[in-house]
Amino acid sequence: MPEPSAPMFTVPKDRRIYGIQLPIQAQSSYFVADWEKTAGPDELARLARACDDNGYAYVGVCDHVSLPESVVGGMGTHWADPIATLSWLAALTTKVRLLTHVYVLPYRHPRVAAKQFATLDHLSGGRALIGIGAGHVEAEFQHLGVDFHGRGSALESGIPELAAALENEFVDGFGARPRPVQSPRPPIWIAGSSPVAIKRAARLADGWLPQGPSNGEMVELVTSERAKHGRTGDFMIGHITPFMYVGSPSWDVGEATLSGSAQSIAERVLAGTATGVNQLQVRFKARSCDELCDQLAAFATDIAPLVTAL
Repeated sequence: MPEPSAPMFTVPKDRRIYGIQLPIQAQSSYFVADWEKTAGPDELARLARACDDNGYAYVGVCDHVSLPESVVGGMGTHWADPIATLSWLAALTTKVRLLTHVYVLPYRHPRVAAKQFATLDHLSGGRALIGIGAGHVEAEFQHLGVDFHGRGSALESGIPELAAALENEFVDGFGARPRPVQSPRPPIWIAGSSPVAIKRAARLADGWLPQGPSNGEMVELVTSERAKHGRTGDFMIGHITPFMYVGSPSWDVGEATLSGSAQSIAERVLAGTATGVNQLQVRFKARSCDELCDQLAAFATDIAPLVTAL
């Protein structure tokens, strides 16, 4: 029996999409909220279902394998495996797409990565989104026996091999199933905010994921690099918004957090979004899983209609 097939996911031309990086899965002290420290799978499942129910395009998770003690004070050691986490969430959701933001491709052979993402796409009914990056913790590379200084070239050579293995059952005489549901494969989005990373995404990928807020200069570099290489067609350009709190908080959410009415928040989000951006990764301040679920729903109901139309 032939395996089911669906077109590769692309951002609709008439709107922006929005998604989130899930809390709990990674618990660096640089960004973890107090309530996450005692949260677990039940809360993670609740948040993914809240996104599934409220029109979020994706939920994202990130990637570290084994961190040195020298960075644990800031980064911690709790980084759940991204493919295992997304596969588990796939069984708990029906619509929301499953993004690695990001998967460090130089840590794995591209054929291993292709097997993982093809299986995730197969099991989820075509909901995998492949966000990949070069990685940044030198000691982690050394611990895994991977050349840190060669990570850029490994990414450059690995992306075409990953794409080929996802698009074809057999490559160089070796075959692998199950096949992805998306055809010819799930989209590959490259992450990074340096000029090198932006140019790499423009040349080799189906989209660009910034590692923080994007700006007009970054978007122009993506656009000009794509034109330079004769690349046309659909392309995802991302932006990470400021933290938000929908409504008037009764607690200190920080000066940089956007709060107040939906109209006010939407206007400030749009003012900070460069022309050409078609994907927003949104962030919220909350003191509990319950409050974050409420914020996810409030954004989807009241703010998303104001910031997603193009």
